[in-house]
Amino acid sequence: MSIPDRRTFLSSSALAAAGVLVETSRGFAANDTLRVGLIGVGGRCKHLLKSFPALPNVTITAVCDVFADNLEAGKKLADPKAFATTKHEELLARKDVDAVLIAAPDHWHVPLTVDACKAGKDVYVEKPLTHDLSEGAAVIAAQNESKRVVQVGTQQRSMTHILEAYKLLKAGVVGKVHKVHCTWNRNANRFQRGKEALDAGKVDWKRFLGAAKPQDFDAYKFRQWRWFWDFGGGIFTDLMVHWLDVVHWFLDLDHPASAASAGDWFAAKGVWETPDTVQTLLRYPDKQVQVYFEGTFSNNRNGSMCEFMGTEGTLYLDRGRYEIIPDRGKKLPEAKSLVLGTGEKGLDFYDKPDGELLHLTNWVEAIRDRSKKVACPAEAGVGAAAGAHLANQSLRTGQVAVWK
Repeated sequence: MSIPDRRTFLSSSALAAAGVLVETSRGFAANDTLRVGLIGVGGRCKHLLKSFPALPNVTITAVCDVFADNLEAGKKLADPKAFATTKHEELLARKDVDAVLIAAPDHWHVPLTVDACKAGKDVYVEKPLTHDLSEGAAVIAAQNESKRVVQVGTQQRSMTHILEAYKLLKAGVVGKVHKVHCTWNRNANRFQRGKEALDAGKVDWKRFLGAAKPQDFDAYKFRQWRWFWDFGGGIFTDLMVHWLDVVHWFLDLDHPASAASAGDWFAAKGVWETPDTVQTLLRYPDKQVQVYFEGTFSNNRNGSMCEFMGTEGTLYLDRGRYEIIPDRGKKLPEAKSLVLGTGEKGLDFYDKPDGELLHLTNWVEAIRDRSKKVACPAEAGVGAAAGAHLANQSLRTGQVAVWK
């Protein structure tokens, strides 16, 4: 052992003995504690936190939220001595935070990820990574220049059955894929105003708005921000992104060349800014691929699923199974199904596999061993979100949107 290496070893050993996580060029030691800060402790974050007890040597040392009730709930889920704040800058400045989990609204994803990378923190950030096409370059640069581990929360990339389905498609089991059909259909009423009683004094509304245009506090918008353009992007960014990320991954796609979209308000008229029923056709002419997506809140036929339609057959995917379906008149010796989750086809969530736990585990492993890659880095997150933004561009203009 050279003298510099020996000094590094002794210093690291002393700090490790004191319970401090020490980063080296290869990452963190497996038995060191990874200290995580939470930014945005709403429903999605609380869902992810259910997986934390299964992550070895991971503790929550800081929480941040603009809503007092969420902040208090976050403190109860964190280490008893955890730091709590409404200002993310204070959390990122702390030396007892090694990494952050970002589950704030969409318009905060890139600013928070960039700030976290600059502060030397590794990042798990919910999808969609970007809120606007123009944000992509900045967040990729922040990840790469800081050499931080950034995992985007499209957890299908870590689901075991989808990993197996990926291998089958790459092996050519269903032939050449030219068309993909994706759906995310729900029959759910989320349109009633007046049920969101909320004390405005408990919300730092100005900080919630961030770079969004100034506007009066609105409890419904605060709760249902996904359906308002200043904060989210509707069905395309909230739901389509999940399956579009899988399509890009399976077929080696980056962004569509064009999008032709349609949208209507059949149930949410006068309540949501974004439509409650949408369709889009994304074209990738260089790869000879079309991707068609449909989503609604008025009917749950097909639910959440993705079908890769090949020249020999179709690969069906949802979050609990895959199926290989031979085309009419074709015989596929490899045709088979793998069902992991309990329940009917197309559910939003299944008991198996635990995608959140698998995806978080992949992130933690990449932090501990820097030679490992995360399943969904910033580049992939930017590409999937770009398709959704192009779809929304077409939706809002009534014209075919073309990539520039």
